Amino acid sequence: MESGSTGTKGKNSEIYPEAHPFRVSRAGQASLRIGLLLDGPRLSAFFARIIEDITCSNFASLEMLVFQKKTQPLAPASTPESLIGTLKKRLLDPRLRKTALYDLYLRLDQRTKTPNHPQNLVDCSSLLAGIESIEVEPIGKKFVQRFPPDAIEKIQSKKLDVLLRFGFNILHGEILTSARYGVWSYHHGDNEFYRGGPPHFWELYEKAPLSGVILQVLTEELDGGVVLCKSLFATQPTVMVSRNRFAPYWGSTDLVIRKLNELHQFGWDYVKERAVPPAAYKGKRKIYRSPTNAEIVRWLGPVFLKKSVRYPFRKKTVQHWRIGVRVGGKRLLDSASENDLEGFKWIEPNKGQFWADPFPIEHDRKTWVFFEDFSYRESRGWISCAELSAEGALISATPCLDNRNCHYSYPHVFRSGSDFFMVPEARDSHSVDLYRCSEFPSKWIRHRTLLRGKFVDTTIWQQDETWWLLTTRAEPDAGAGSLLLFYSDSLSGEWQIHPANPISTDIRNNRGAGRVFQAGSRWIRPSQSCCPTYGYSFSLNEITEISRTRYAERLLKTVLPSGGLCGVHTYNFAENIEIIDGATMTPVKKLIP
Repeated sequence: MESGSTGTKGKNSEIYPEAHPFRVSRAGQASLRIGLLLDGPRLSAFFARIIEDITCSNFASLEMLVFQKKTQPLAPASTPESLIGTLKKRLLDPRLRKTALYDLYLRLDQRTKTPNHPQNLVDCSSLLAGIESIEVEPIGKKFVQRFPPDAIEKIQSKKLDVLLRFGFNILHGEILTSARYGVWSYHHGDNEFYRGGPPHFWELYEKAPLSGVILQVLTEELDGGVVLCKSLFATQPTVMVSRNRFAPYWGSTDLVIRKLNELHQFGWDYVKERAVPPAAYKGKRKIYRSPTNAEIVRWLGPVFLKKSVRYPFRKKTVQHWRIGVRVGGKRLLDSASENDLEGFKWIEPNKGQFWADPFPIEHDRKTWVFFEDFSYRESRGWISCAELSAEGALISATPCLDNRNCHYSYPHVFRSGSDFFMVPEARDSHSVDLYRCSEFPSKWIRHRTLLRGKFVDTTIWQQDETWWLLTTRAEPDAGAGSLLLFYSDSLSGEWQIHPANPISTDIRNNRGAGRVFQAGSRWIRPSQSCCPTYGYSFSLNEITEISRTRYAERLLKTVLPSGGLCGVHTYNFAENIEIIDGATMTPVKKLIP
């Protein structure tokens, strides 16, 4: 284990609380007793990940499996012949005819799913081996199910703390109170806007910018239980619902282990205090259901028509990032101008490259800028640095951190005493590393590993004699991440996970956009929004409270792209110089020499 890591052994294997930050509880209470409601041992990879979190934790154990007696058969493999046959069958059956096109759409969508999709089925028999189980044939009609008295008695005898619903239909009756803290269940959809289903389909249909996920305690009132937590993700620009489900499903696997961790360490009252406040329902429909044939035609018809018209004229385009510099202007935080980007001078990078994530720093009465230097041909980035002239030009950009087997970006450069340090983003290395400058500005040596895991946009600062670290978990990708806070007595000390985590699970502010800086008596955290697209805008947030137990912030200002830009996602300054980056959608042919 690297020095400085806070690795702790779980029940099954050695784990790092950074890579799996909620699997470890420091409380001395007895383990939480968990039960699972299942339709069978073959579960989605999404549910398998949640079960793995519980079994690898040091504070919760699976005590009972409750299987539904009648499980649904697996759908047959989709072939062109089977798709046509299924469509004919549905068209002939008046009960199914209304949604026949949606069924065909789902089967076509199934064939586009990635090998690592969270809804792919996996056999969890080995993961569930040795756990006491019962089979239950629920009582009820259609979608509402109740448990018979003998099943209730067996379940209650296990004295469970929480039942997790990974199967069955809508539950009513005594089963809802058979565990001390109730039955917890996912709803894939923001319950303020989408009640019903199918999950994350109507967000595509209605072009909603966000796709949400909640974890709630079930009651007999539909969507009436306590919402324990919610995460928000960017709706994808696609017509394939499986693509739009990728980030919300993977990104919400930690909702259960997070809340179980809170429950174990701080108790049920604390969990309820942090619950999502009730909000009025704003959905366009009272309950969303599977789309009809007419709705599918109205939705996909115009989409396919536009694609067919544009297809002969299509050009591959990318976000082309440039660095913008403003000298001597009024700082963004203090400006009341409607055009926040007025006065920025845009610097065109070398041919075949883009420049992004600029971090300026003062040294020997000069301003130096460290930034991501990305090659389109090599499809990777390294860290370069250049002196910034008084007129706002970059002089002689030179690589200072480069590894042909690694992609570097977001070079968070800062000073501690007489030393310069850098924490670059290198998520594929599965670690967050601190580099120390041995010869300014071009020679950097890896000083130590701070965290283990896939993280992006790590930001470090010192405040009130404490070192703070904010970073965004990027497992399996940054679009599914959450913002986490750590603290330490020193850069060389042990980093502790903050009890208020996650700081944000909202794609609109859960990634860093530059240094945390002080403005008068205020501390400001720049954040970037990846909604509706990656790096779309950035915001300045005031940290209103920070201690080793609490954290709070409030939004001060959001800066949107303008003047032909499609994104702005970094903000920093040094002395009288402000520096940002901005992207334009540009044909690839214009960028590669």
